[in-house]
Amino acid sequence: MSNTNNGSDFNLLVAAANFIKKDLETTDSIWKESPLKWIINLSSGKKGKLGKRLVYQWCAVKGLAVDKSPDSEADMLINGHRIEVKFSTLWEAGIYKFQQIRDQNYEYMVCMGISPDQAHCWVISKSLLKQTVIGHLGQHTGSLGKDTAWIEVAPNNPPKWLKQTGGTLEEAFIVLSKLRHT
Repeated sequence: MSNTNNGSDFNLLVAAANFIKKDLETTDSIWKESPLKWIINLSSGKKGKLGKRLVYQWCAVKGLAVDKSPDSEADMLINGHRIEVKFSTLWEAGIYKFQQIRDQNYEYMVCMGISPDQAHCWVISKSLLKQTVIGHLGQHTGSLGKDTAWIEVAPNNPPKWLKQTGGTLEEAFIVLSKLRHT
């Protein structure tokens, strides 16, 4: 492969990309002034890892007993209870999407959402997830989806069934702190 004229063609491509970039970037993004805007550029895998680490550190600093899960069916143990963590940043539409919810071996799911200037958190029992989400809100095939599910939450107007599970970090911590050490 020859590099002949590659420099000028590449420079032309860069100029075109920079021109197009203005049309594709959202300058009025809700994240524009946020100190957490770096998070939205992470890959989904890195966002998931960040979410798990944030929940782990937040709970540990707040005095809960936090340990690694003995297997991949849960993300961690909090006060001895098996916890799965789901993480979302606020979408431009003003919602969180907690995805890839599976029927695995955990007792509670912690759904943490990060907005440009605040955080939200819900601690949902597995039984409540089975009543409302797992087998009901299929992620990839609509209501017929059984393998994975997802939850869409408008933080200022969550579904009624979520209200007793948290909302603010403080409310979610109250739920977590009531989990007795096993």
